[in-house]
Amino acid sequence: MRHTRTGGNPDMRTSAIALAVAALAALPALANDTSAELSTGGLIFVRNDDVEMLSEDLTISAQEVRIHYRFLNRSDKDVTVLVAFPMPDIQVEGPDDIISVPTDDPVNFLAFSTTVNGAPVAAKLEQRAIAAGIDRTQLLRSLGIPLAPHLASTNEALDRLPADKWEEFLRIGLAEIDEYDAGGGMKKHLEARWMLQTTYYWEQTFPARAETAITHRYKPSVGASVQTALGSPDEAKEPWYEEYKEKYCFSYEFLAAVERARKTADSKFAAPFAEERIDYILKTGANWSGPIKEFRLVVDKGAADNLVSFCGDDVRKLGETRFEMKKSDYTPDGNLSILILKKLAPQ
Repeated sequence: MRHTRTGGNPDMRTSAIALAVAALAALPALANDTSAELSTGGLIFVRNDDVEMLSEDLTISAQEVRIHYRFLNRSDKDVTVLVAFPMPDIQVEGPDDIISVPTDDPVNFLAFSTTVNGAPVAAKLEQRAIAAGIDRTQLLRSLGIPLAPHLASTNEALDRLPADKWEEFLRIGLAEIDEYDAGGGMKKHLEARWMLQTTYYWEQTFPARAETAITHRYKPSVGASVQTALGSPDEAKEPWYEEYKEKYCFSYEFLAAVERARKTADSKFAAPFAEERIDYILKTGANWSGPIKEFRLVVDKGAADNLVSFCGDDVRKLGETRFEMKKSDYTPDGNLSILILKKLAPQ
């Protein structure tokens, strides 16, 4: 049975959903006003049979993802394991690509932070720049080129390279030439095309016969469109519609709320909402030894007049903006995609 959360009633769904990034790229009318979301998730732990995950408390909004874990080391000895947080890969594949990165920090671009039993953790960092499957990190660093391919400062540094380096970067797939006017007439510019891989990691000790609490938070990559195409007269005939319906679990109640908003706005086209899209990799929670004893998910749609749709089981409403799902002995086997429709101001 399929249900969908709107501004009022919660919804449920039993099947897992397949991850799909940048679904609105299939909407030509909105392509120039659309940014693609990057998929993020939780911490990854090296498995250890002596340590069990007692609980995972996950809260997701367009402003922040926060995950609180509780672990128990059942053994008589301290246990030390590696903990990692892989940030989403970043790659700009063409001049029209717009990806959603929440900060301009070239390293910690999701504003990631973590605490253990309330104390901040100084995690180590590994970054790699990959082009055509080859690690080119040292080459970029030797030339003073920032590793973040999506930042204007990186492309500006590429433009300052001598002509022979332009030829090399084009040959090995690190960059492409794009021609545009940046204020001084039409000129050729070197544009970064490598993939940036970023991982934070540390070694965590779980004391014998004791609980350990780990909390980490970050700003999510939120895909956005200035106006949704939902509510348009022929939406069900559009190629993107079935993908959206499957990915976000639309119900009659959700679609009815969209239609009411369209009629109230007296719009002959789409409903008066902007889109925010979040993709969260739930199955990172399945890398621990055994199921999660107690799992709790809270999705916050941000404002009372927003609408939200996502897939879940036995979801209940906590307030005007928050929805909760709980599970016991839970082993995540899929991912979670959230669609938030933000009410547009009347024109």
